[in-house]
Amino acid sequence: MSIALPSKYNPYIELHYNYTGNLKGREKDIDNLDATSVAFLILCGFIELENLMVLVAIWKNHRFHNRMYFFIGNLALCDLLAGMAYLVNILMSGPKTMTLSVTMWFVREGSMFVALGASTFSLLAIAIERHMTMIKMRPYDANKKYRVFLLIGTCWLISILLGALPILGWNCINKLEECSTLLPLYSKKYVAFCIIVFMAILLAIVILYARIYALVKSSGRKVTKHNNSERSMALLRTVVIVVGVFIAFWSPLFILFLIDVACKTKECSILYKKHWFIALAVVNSAMNPLIYTLASKEMRRAFFRIICGCLMKTKAGKALPLNPTPDNSRSKSSSTQSQKQKEGDLVPVAVTTKNSEPSNHTGEC
Repeated sequence: MSIALPSKYNPYIELHYNYTGNLKGREKDIDNLDATSVAFLILCGFIELENLMVLVAIWKNHRFHNRMYFFIGNLALCDLLAGMAYLVNILMSGPKTMTLSVTMWFVREGSMFVALGASTFSLLAIAIERHMTMIKMRPYDANKKYRVFLLIGTCWLISILLGALPILGWNCINKLEECSTLLPLYSKKYVAFCIIVFMAILLAIVILYARIYALVKSSGRKVTKHNNSERSMALLRTVVIVVGVFIAFWSPLFILFLIDVACKTKECSILYKKHWFIALAVVNSAMNPLIYTLASKEMRRAFFRIICGCLMKTKAGKALPLNPTPDNSRSKSSSTQSQKQKEGDLVPVAVTTKNSEPSNHTGEC
């Protein structure tokens, strides 16, 4: 049974959404956003802010200018893109979906695949880097930064190519029986291909970390002799947590995609609750900066510096040049200062105690 929609709606998108059972409820008011959508928009804003802080911390701190933190920065950039893509997806979903051109629809959905692909390939690159550092114990060569950026660039190139395949022709336009229920203009074969690629990469990552763990356990003495062993082990624990959380948050969506490939059209009702699975996957992008903060002392200190720097600038901007007033509740040193002020010295003097020293705690403002 087809649902009659206004003539301004794209006929291709209307046809595919109606065939896959996704047309129901899209005749509502275009400008309405429910409470769930507003909550997800706030989440996206939080994701953008968090990952932007990670990028700023890595850029401003020269201690982070090494290949491991470059990869972490790239992962933060992927999470930033994921949050932005999901935000755009929410704002352009519902009835607005039906007004999109086919090209815009592919760009909207493809951006999520690009972000997912870049994140997955970045995790693989990090696993390879950790393998080289923890097993072969190769020192970082600052003169070979171009290799890191070449690898990062390759990750993005492959991800963009993977996300662009549908717009280049691998889709189900005019082939309705091949269409995905989750993504009505995508071919089920393309969806299956992407999930197989992502799952194969995640399996390779797990194997690499399992090998690292086994070899480090069996040759612990050799590892502990390395000068940067403690720092390397801390980074290893951090990225293992990141990979574990990534698998935990994305696995439900991967399983849903596999169900979509296996099910016939309109036979699996769980496919129409995809938004919760996608939201769970996007929450992963908000988790990574929290993991960096909790697991890495260096990153935590860098975050505190950024936050304190912003607070100090805000306080300095709000401060007004007022003449100091005597405070009768101060000690004798305070009385002496007030006498100086009466003599014409209006410059405020900092009051210190004998035991006061400059604070070197990086977590204080």
